[in-house]
Amino acid sequence: MTTSSAPAPSAIPIIPSIAPLSADVDVWLMDIWGVMHNGVEPFAGAVDACQKFRKSGGTVVLLSNAPRPGDSVAAALDKIGVPRACWDAIVSSGDAARGLIADLGEIPVYHIGPERDIPLLEGLAVTRAAPGDAEAIVCSGLFDDTKETPQMYIGPLEKLKTARLPMVCANPDIRVERGGKIIYCAGAIAAEYEKLGGEVAYAGKPYLPIYDRVDQVVAELRDGPVAKERILAIGDGVLTDIKGAAAAGVRSVFIASAIHTDDPHKLDETELRRLFDNHDFAPVAAMTGLRW
Repeated sequence: MTTSSAPAPSAIPIIPSIAPLSADVDVWLMDIWGVMHNGVEPFAGAVDACQKFRKSGGTVVLLSNAPRPGDSVAAALDKIGVPRACWDAIVSSGDAARGLIADLGEIPVYHIGPERDIPLLEGLAVTRAAPGDAEAIVCSGLFDDTKETPQMYIGPLEKLKTARLPMVCANPDIRVERGGKIIYCAGAIAAEYEKLGGEVAYAGKPYLPIYDRVDQVVAELRDGPVAKERILAIGDGVLTDIKGAAAAGVRSVFIASAIHTDDPHKLDETELRRLFDNHDFAPVAAMTGLRW
């Protein structure tokens, strides 16, 4: 992993427009939740920026930690109101997770997560089972993320750890913002399981397998490989979007959101130092919201 192109945290500029940074860029790797929308409605500035970048000849690949296949993510974006003219392709954590789940073979698995994530398992050899009958765990989130917390799962997780069941985490995100409210994701459950000594395999950002898939998709869209320096990752997750981009050798832009800051509109140097001083990676710039 190399982060030599990343500035020291104190030097991260807060920019009003993504356009100048995109002049020598062919591809955006765009996070979705927190950058394109808040789970309820799209961000107009982000929609406009993506459309203008595409009109200038750029390619937008939505890179999401959503624990569902890309087609399902696209349908959710349609429902929220994000125009398809904003993007060229979607690579999701769910797509990467299906590969890990397929590797489990024909075994019973215990699914931790809401019913809306069941497409994650469709067409695979695994079967859903109760905790006592399972040979592995697939975690896509909390059963009810509107009122549950990861701490509520510690008791059941202790029993699963005692049974030595491996877990596939289909969304490494710890939490996201939904309509102004912070909710927990599968990564929070997986973190608790690891604390108990459980074995977890992660799909999605910041882990490299999903970036390998991105390389394949980008090469198909651009009729050949694209140099890393001509790719820009854009996201609001410090330990997912920004860390993952650094591990993949790609520059990144940090978008302030409620998952890291109390008031994203008041982003300043002090806040950026708090977020990045203790890491060996940093974005090349930061914004209070994506704008062209």
